[in-house]
Amino acid sequence: MKPNLRFLLSDPTHFVALGFGSGLFPKGPGTAGTLLGWILFPLVYAPLSDTLFGALLVACFLFGIIACERTGRALGVADHGAVVWDEIVAIWLVLWLTPATLAWQATAFVVFRFFDIVKPPPIGWVDERTRGGFGVMLDDLLAAGYTLVVLAIIMRLTA
Repeated sequence: MKPNLRFLLSDPTHFVALGFGSGLFPKGPGTAGTLLGWILFPLVYAPLSDTLFGALLVACFLFGIIACERTGRALGVADHGAVVWDEIVAIWLVLWLTPATLAWQATAFVVFRFFDIVKPPPIGWVDERTRGGFGVMLDDLLAAGYTLVVLAIIMRLTA
């Protein structure tokens, strides 16, 4: 099934899992979802303490398991390309731990998209073998981890 506006609005979990509509982009929905996450990040992060934002990330991850599972089942594909909540939550984690400059955030965006698309081990293994909403969320969490390692190396080399 190809999701559309009617599907997006038919269930709140679909609305979230499809990244508030960004997952409906015909070309590069994962990139569109990641871009939306980047745009939303300052709005979501600014009013919260680090502790509250960390708790929000955990809650978003856990809710994402449910939303992505339910939406994937409705679409008939566990990790449908239109499901982008996993990218949004993962980029929020990356941006939270990245210097708050346009250059660092743009680098974080590009590096995250690279790892999310290429899926080097063990990301690809997890993506292929872990099913349901947890698998959808987990592979992007691993891509976020790889991104943070690369950014730390870049910071170390440029310091």
